Amino acid sequence: MGSFRLGAMTLRSLFKKPETLLYPTQTKAPYAGQKGHVVNEVSGCILCGMCQRVCPCHCITVDKAARTWGIQPFMCIQCGSCVASCPTSCLSMDPAPTAIATEKHAIELAVPEQEKQVSSSI
Repeated sequence: MGSFRLGAMTLRSLFKKPETLLYPTQTKAPYAGQKGHVVNEVSGCILCGMCQRVCPCHCITVDKAARTWGIQPFMCIQCGSCVASCPTSCLSMDPAPTAIATEKHAIELAVPEQEKQVSSSI
């Protein structure tokens, strides 16, 4: 009796779509709300340091004097607290898979000087 079930299951699996993916060549689409690595849109960053203060693993560094923003991606636990606390919404979580690295590295971004907006009252 058991061999008939096994044979039926084997025949069914021959004619239906496989349930697994060939990982390096095929990847699943990210689902809504999936967290990933932190991305900073430096043109909107005001170097307030809120992301550095709320980061539980202290992987973000903000240097106002040198106008740099840095992150150590291998220390990041991808909790999203830095994204939630950013007042200018320049931080986001990118669900795309990160590139393979052979050694740990830090990402250091130079933040450009923002133009001061002059309000003209006529």
